[in-house]
Amino acid sequence: MRIYCRWRAITKAGEIVAYTSSTLAPLRHDTYRTIWFASLSSNFGGLIQAVGAAWMMTTITASEDMVALVQTSTALPIMLFSLISGALADNYDRRRVMLTAQCMMLTVSALLTASALLGWITPWLLLFFTFLIGCGTALNNPSWQASVGDMVPRPDLPAAVTLNSMGFNITRSVGPAIGGVIVAAAGAAAAFAVNTLSYVALIYALLRWRPAAPISTLPREALGSAIFAGLRYVSMSPNLEKVLVRGLLFGIGASSILALLPVVALDLVAGGPLTYGFMLGAFGIGAIGGAVLNARLRQVLSSEMIIRLSFAGFALSAVIAAVSPSAVLTSAGLLVSGACWVSALSLFNTIVQLSTPRWVVGRALSLYQTVTFGGIAGGSWLWGVVADRYGVADALLMSSVVMLLGIAIGLRFSMPAFASLNLDPLNRFIEPALSLDITPRSGPIVIQVDYEIADDDLAEFMALMGERRRIRIRDGARNWALMRDLENPGLWTETYHTPTWVEYIRHNQRRTQADAENIDRLRALHRGEGPPHVHRMIERQAIAPGDDVFHKVPIDLHH
Repeated sequence: MRIYCRWRAITKAGEIVAYTSSTLAPLRHDTYRTIWFASLSSNFGGLIQAVGAAWMMTTITASEDMVALVQTSTALPIMLFSLISGALADNYDRRRVMLTAQCMMLTVSALLTASALLGWITPWLLLFFTFLIGCGTALNNPSWQASVGDMVPRPDLPAAVTLNSMGFNITRSVGPAIGGVIVAAAGAAAAFAVNTLSYVALIYALLRWRPAAPISTLPREALGSAIFAGLRYVSMSPNLEKVLVRGLLFGIGASSILALLPVVALDLVAGGPLTYGFMLGAFGIGAIGGAVLNARLRQVLSSEMIIRLSFAGFALSAVIAAVSPSAVLTSAGLLVSGACWVSALSLFNTIVQLSTPRWVVGRALSLYQTVTFGGIAGGSWLWGVVADRYGVADALLMSSVVMLLGIAIGLRFSMPAFASLNLDPLNRFIEPALSLDITPRSGPIVIQVDYEIADDDLAEFMALMGERRRIRIRDGARNWALMRDLENPGLWTETYHTPTWVEYIRHNQRRTQADAENIDRLRALHRGEGPPHVHRMIERQAIAPGDDVFHKVPIDLHH
């Protein structure tokens, strides 16, 4: 079966062009295909390991809270460290970052296997190992997801994101069941050993990949500055803010089912590790179905409607799991939640990628993962505590209420239309020749841009300047202001600062093709001769640091 997804692309001239991309089209690209299949092997191992860890925890402790913390320990590092990983993904060789992460997880998995075989595992030691594996995942994910755009052309990017979700959920559909069989037959240590071996194929595929190194004349951003730049970009991007709010709520609500499923299998349906594995498999099968239907759903439904249906589907599944005494009925509900899981998360991911240029995509994805997996980690802990106090069924019912809240909040944070912007570099900026000898680190730099605007154009000018302010700050400008000359009211001056000259160059190189319309319309409103005049100045202090402007005069307190 061939599945197609219709998209709109915006050309450099601003035209909207429709094109159709097969869901399987990314597999035509050798690098993507090789790494995708290697990832299947790694995902199989990860899910088998997750079954072993969750079931081992049920055998070494009677606390539902500790069982739920297994998922928290895996998701928490993604929340804590993804921002750093995103900055690394945007400033270093993504292939090397992924290799480092994969080798780290292989080592930790080998130590976990050895500890289990030697009988050293305690609840807290198990959480420690799963936390370290989560750290490897946190380091790997931003580079992997950002690298998809390096492996396939932009028209195939949405299909590649969906295909990634499909690949993971293909493994989810059978991996947990296989994990259940392995745990039942040979114990959790065997599941950990399988996971250790599963990293080998992906490490080999990454070693063979030779991506083209990006050419940059600018020095690498410092880690702190890179993280701040990513936060600033996302905060000034309305589409991304909506994704973060809805992703957080989805993570909190949806985490209940996966976090409490071992206890559901053990207590509510009186099953064992095989039951748990098959129930996870049902979730995975539903996710594959959701991935297959994704392209068609995006043609007939808006992004907001898809997200609302995903929240509603998870709420229904949680209610079924809470009241059902039958593993078959619970598994039927998990088919629905699996489809909703992949539909929502792949949509969130795709909107982030299509709303973000390449220079910051790793950081934007990492922030999205931080918020969403923070919701999953916090939700897993929350529902574990609620289950300990009120019971598993009540915890699942309460989580369904949170999912319904996620639908209602869509009235305020509605998902943006599923469209693709041309975020390729604009490449209009030419570094000016300077008469003053400065270094890249010289600064602060003050920029002033003069416009002559007719009174009839003021309303349009102010609207364009509102958008201009957002673009400037998003791309690194500070202290942005718009001023009007009191003696010549037709003269307007836009001003902003950058910390150094190299940051000024970086700021201008971040302009995208999608920003060209704002730039061109402002220039069209300018009534002066030639383009708007740009003043580039370096700020200098006239007094030594610490000196006061006024001389200090001693005061006689006796008079």
